[in-house]
Amino acid sequence: MLDFIYYPVSWIMWVWHKVFGFVLGDDNGFAWALSVVFLVFTLRVILYKPFVVQVRSMRKMQEMAPEMQKLRKKYANDRQKLATEMQKLQQQNGANPLMGCLPILVQIPVFIGLFHVLREFKPGKTENYVFNAAENASFVDSSLFGAKLGSAVWPLQNTASVAELGGNLVSQWIVMIPLMIAAGIFTHITARHSVARQQAQIAAGTVAANPQAEIMQKLMLYVFPIGVVVGAPFLPLAVLFYWVANNLWTLGQQYVVYRKIDAEESDKAEKATESAKARAPRPGQKPLRDARLGSAEDVREIADEPIQPAEEEAAEAASETRATGSDGASADTGTSPGGQRNGTARNGNGNGSGNGNGQKKPGAKPVQKRPGAKARRGKRR
Repeated sequence: MLDFIYYPVSWIMWVWHKVFGFVLGDDNGFAWALSVVFLVFTLRVILYKPFVVQVRSMRKMQEMAPEMQKLRKKYANDRQKLATEMQKLQQQNGANPLMGCLPILVQIPVFIGLFHVLREFKPGKTENYVFNAAENASFVDSSLFGAKLGSAVWPLQNTASVAELGGNLVSQWIVMIPLMIAAGIFTHITARHSVARQQAQIAAGTVAANPQAEIMQKLMLYVFPIGVVVGAPFLPLAVLFYWVANNLWTLGQQYVVYRKIDAEESDKAEKATESAKARAPRPGQKPLRDARLGSAEDVREIADEPIQPAEEEAAEAASETRATGSDGASADTGTSPGGQRNGTARNGNGNGSGNGNGQKKPGAKPVQKRPGAKARRGKRR
């Protein structure tokens, strides 16, 4: 049913056994153990880039936690709208929750495939997926310090016992106990490294605290390592080599990837700070203004000038012209009625509209002038 997993896993293990068997011998227990270890390394090399994407996606999801919490409160009674807004927020920030689970989802089938292939190494079998009868017999006959790689102390269903493979139970315990302790310790250290980073981000304020995340952290720190130790006697010995190698690789990979990402974010922060300093004015220096926009004084003078329609400007100019002409006439005939009216305008009782009694023309709109506008216009002229 799962042959599409079993055949690739057995093929990778077969290739590495050929490599180490050429150096150490086909029946050597170290050759078979190293083939399992490098099966892990091959898988983790393939998954290196998805792991980097996973770390970036997890960090973005942690940074988005406050915004996501706000959306949950806002759309608590509308699940469809909440899902839409969540998806929109993730797209805007380039986060993908599925990428955070991809490496784990891939490793689980490989672990199941390896477990199945190892327990199929039994005396008398003619084949085990890509392994032929001679290679099956080589694995069954091989031992590592007297321990059999394919057997378990307390075998589960279809798993070979130590006695079936011709091993020694004491030797099996002697080899298995250090491996199960190492598997539990490395599982704890790997989880502790991840938890320490999350707590540092929470303390720095870049990530919001999450009760569910705290529960998961405790499971990773204590329950998973204990589960590895307790479950070790039920698994083939080679699975413990897989577990130890996987945790060692994860620990080293986390150190390298996290350090790389931290350096990238530090460089971005420094560049942003330098850019902000370059744009900021020096102490005591006025902010620079684009010359195309004009000076502040020009803007104030333009704002103070009255806004006059073209018709009102033309009417004002015509009235000023008539007032000037009337002044000239009154100089010759000061006793005429027109002269009296114009004289009145000349003496200051007129307003320049051409009407001697100082009244504006019927229907004329008042000219809106702001205080000080005339003085500034005169200065500019």
